[in-house]
Amino acid sequence: MTGTWRMDRGAIPLLLLSFLCLLPAAQLQTKIPLETVKSWADAFGGELYSIVTKYSGSLLLQKKYKDVEPTLKIKEVDGLELVKKFSEQMESMLRRKVEAVERLVEAAEDADLNHEYNSSLEFDYYNSLLINEKDENDNYVELGDEFILEPNEHFNNLLVNTTYSDIQLPTNVYNKDPDILNGVYMSEALNPVFVDNFERDPTLTWQYFGSSTGFFRLYPGIKWLPDENGVISFDCRNRGWYIQAATSPKDIVIIVDVSGSMKGLRMTIAKHTIVTILDTLGENDFVNIIAYNDYVHFIEPCFKGILVQADRDNREHFKQLVDELQAKGVGTVNKALTESFKILREFRDAGQGGLCNQAIMLITDGAVEDYEAVFEKYNWPDRKVRVFTYLIGREVTFAPNVKWIACNNKGYYTQISTLADVQENVMEYLHVLSRPMVINHDHDIIWTEAYMDSALFASQAQSLLLMTTVAMPVFSKKNETRSHGILLGVVGSDVPLRELLKLAPRYKLGVHGYAFLNTNNGYILSHPDLRPLYKEGKKLKPKPNYNSVDLSEVEWEDQDEILRTAMINGETGYLSMDVKVPVDKGKRVLFLTNDYFFTDISGTPFSLGVVLSRGHGEYILLGNTSVEEGLHDLLQPDLSLANEWIYCITDIDPDHRKLSQLEAVIRFLTGEEPDLECDEELVQEVLFDAVVTAPMEAYWTTLALNMSTESEAGVEMAFLGTRAGLMRSALYVGSEKLSNRKFLTRKDKESIFTMDHFPLWYRRAAEHPPGSFIYSIVSEDDSEGGGLPKVVTVSTAVAVSVDGKMGIAAAVGVQIKLELLQRKFWMAMQQPNDTDCSAFDGACPLSCQDDVLNCFLIDNNGFILVSKRPPEIGKFLGVVDGSVMTQLLNMGMFRRVTMYDYQAMCKVPYHHHSGARPLLSPIYAFLAALKWLISDFLIFLLEFNMSSFWHSENVADAHKHKKHDTLQPCDTEYPVFVYEPAIKETNGLIECGDCQKMFVAQQIASSNLLLLVTDATCDCSIFPPVLLDAKEVKYILLLL
Repeated sequence: MTGTWRMDRGAIPLLLLSFLCLLPAAQLQTKIPLETVKSWADAFGGELYSIVTKYSGSLLLQKKYKDVEPTLKIKEVDGLELVKKFSEQMESMLRRKVEAVERLVEAAEDADLNHEYNSSLEFDYYNSLLINEKDENDNYVELGDEFILEPNEHFNNLLVNTTYSDIQLPTNVYNKDPDILNGVYMSEALNPVFVDNFERDPTLTWQYFGSSTGFFRLYPGIKWLPDENGVISFDCRNRGWYIQAATSPKDIVIIVDVSGSMKGLRMTIAKHTIVTILDTLGENDFVNIIAYNDYVHFIEPCFKGILVQADRDNREHFKQLVDELQAKGVGTVNKALTESFKILREFRDAGQGGLCNQAIMLITDGAVEDYEAVFEKYNWPDRKVRVFTYLIGREVTFAPNVKWIACNNKGYYTQISTLADVQENVMEYLHVLSRPMVINHDHDIIWTEAYMDSALFASQAQSLLLMTTVAMPVFSKKNETRSHGILLGVVGSDVPLRELLKLAPRYKLGVHGYAFLNTNNGYILSHPDLRPLYKEGKKLKPKPNYNSVDLSEVEWEDQDEILRTAMINGETGYLSMDVKVPVDKGKRVLFLTNDYFFTDISGTPFSLGVVLSRGHGEYILLGNTSVEEGLHDLLQPDLSLANEWIYCITDIDPDHRKLSQLEAVIRFLTGEEPDLECDEELVQEVLFDAVVTAPMEAYWTTLALNMSTESEAGVEMAFLGTRAGLMRSALYVGSEKLSNRKFLTRKDKESIFTMDHFPLWYRRAAEHPPGSFIYSIVSEDDSEGGGLPKVVTVSTAVAVSVDGKMGIAAAVGVQIKLELLQRKFWMAMQQPNDTDCSAFDGACPLSCQDDVLNCFLIDNNGFILVSKRPPEIGKFLGVVDGSVMTQLLNMGMFRRVTMYDYQAMCKVPYHHHSGARPLLSPIYAFLAALKWLISDFLIFLLEFNMSSFWHSENVADAHKHKKHDTLQPCDTEYPVFVYEPAIKETNGLIECGDCQKMFVAQQIASSNLLLLVTDATCDCSIFPPVLLDAKEVKYILLLL
């Protein structure tokens, strides 16, 4: 039987209804009432404002500064006058260092003049390796008598002897060689001069004499320790300060024979010879390397036909390429010589390069061609280019030819048979190049680039690890040898750059201001944004290029290099720039207009820059109060001063070194220490701030005694800081209960006043309207112990106005447990149960705890402070919800700011290569934007003792590497996301394929916070996350 199926018309609506019910539930989006979100934000914001104003005491502090406005003066800083004053003070200080070195030079030359060489001289001296060593019979070993060593704070608590110097020798130098004994005996005359110099200028650090024979006399004397192999590889003659003082700037072309006969050991020796020559070059030298066999080729094609500055980057890059050279074919030296002479002539005629000495280094195992014609055409009769020849191997057949080349071109010939011969033989060329200077007795003063003193690693800010050396050559003045040009050695003294920075006091530079130093090559000596160290595992290590960071890589907004060019030319002037300043490890950014004031430091190759931020940064507040009143308030227990600032000079007199800055100020004011030298303007500012802020102690104490244990439990600490570096703090909980014990201590440099910067909470508050609070949470990877963040730091600026000028007098804040913020948040994010739901279309009463909603509290950089899911706290919103962050960016509520880091370290695959940039002169040429990454097996491993001349730059160390996850210097760009405060609220729908996702964002008044409420039911995973990851910048070489 067949039948038909018939549907009644009345069933159609029912069927349609059933069909609609089968649609995905997510298509019916969750509606979020805008007025509800606004009321939540207002309620939460009001509650928050009430708590932080009450417990910080911000309104009281604002009133106290308002009360004293009539007695205040706000002085506008004359930046040009300030930089000139700082420069004059620095010049005077550095001049004292030069005078100390000049006294040593005079003493050494007079001692040599009066010394008769005695080949059979017997003389016991203090050998730094052997001092205090005893034999099995408990007797002091030869050259190892008792040498008293005591810890000295001025020398970073190292064990030293400040009454005597001692002698260091490399392992390969015999300690009783007649030349050594005569030189050591002669240089004993330096001991009283060392001591006298230190007494005249107690800011002096290490003083030393490096002899051309290889010994090194160091004051104060120390105990020298060998490396793990029992070897002392340090040779003073290899140090940059020695080489720069012993020779003038030089242009060098290295020619290396890579023909088939150079295979095996010969090529190994040749490569080591090139690397050793490169290690004798510095920033004032220029170099290129040509390899030849059947044809001539520049080992770096990018550098064809030019010379490049011999900075660390270029030297290390050359070393990498040299390591890859292979021997094959037949050698023809003529073309290589011709090419070298042409390059040197072009640079000489164009006024480029070192403009002093020019030389060709020929490294070969033989020369059989008729090369005389090349010299006749390009070098004779003037012989402006010296030719040094290095015959590789034991074969002597070609020795006459190779020697002839050197001797007929004012050079030096040497034969290198083994790797052990390389060092001594390469160094001979320096003595030849120094002869004209020695004969003329040109005592040129040289200043080195920045280098690192590892003893300061644990105790000082990174930028303060750096030092420079002033050095001068020492010549023989004996009439019988004067025409021979005998270099006796080099004397030098170290200058910590922190000593220079002390002459540019922080308080005169404002909240964001700073001072910086750079060389006439454009390299940074000192800058608060210089990061010379990087972390490898748990160890801090110096970056390979830490002392060749260019000014344009730190002040990268100077895209036309106007500032850089002016400073390397030693000009005095002014420049204004809009800058983006990264803070909080690059996670946030401050937008400032900076005024740059710059001038040279006379008598040195250095320039000084002073930066003042436009607006409040260019004003100094001057208050007046009596010493009696101020002293009383200085003695309150909650008060401290910035210990890195110089209120009083405590590091000269040994009796003052134990004093904190606060103790020194009090003793100065009470007259207990009349010899103390203090900055009276800064001390006066401190006294004034102490009086104005004194009521805060009683206010905080009263609150702590009457604190509620329930509703406001979680407020842990109140604190304030003033522009004079004065800080006060009060605990609302026992110190053992603090969630962040590092805060306001030296373990958290970002939270205190340092020589480099004001505290981060102060700097950020200063750029927001006074009365508006900045809430800051540590990100997930920076939290203490690596766990989830536990505390929020809250701060606001306190401003004063006088005659229409506004200055930032102080910043005040609280630190609260994140738990308190969360508790207040969830309490405010819900409609009461008795809400009239008749007007609402959707869930009612609504709560952020509902499954259909996701609620976030985010800051003005998009970091999450509160979320339902604890692992999301501290993370960037774009990582958690890319769809909403993308929409907020599209709607203009947030904007993406691209930042650059030219001091980054990137993981690079083994044998990675990249482009390179030559520096043709102190001013960049057209390739200046190109930057290569140093190969991973050339990562610079410093072997530290305590100062520049200790750190090892040996070839063996330079080639240590790890094949996996090697970090190398690189350039990166990364995004920072910034809230646009003009947009108070926004909302929208996001098309997510099968559903629409609603979101509402609402500003929370008087804060940098936003409430974000989103639909939790719609899956928007089709949107990729918005990441903060830095990307390496790759450079493409365009050959024009």
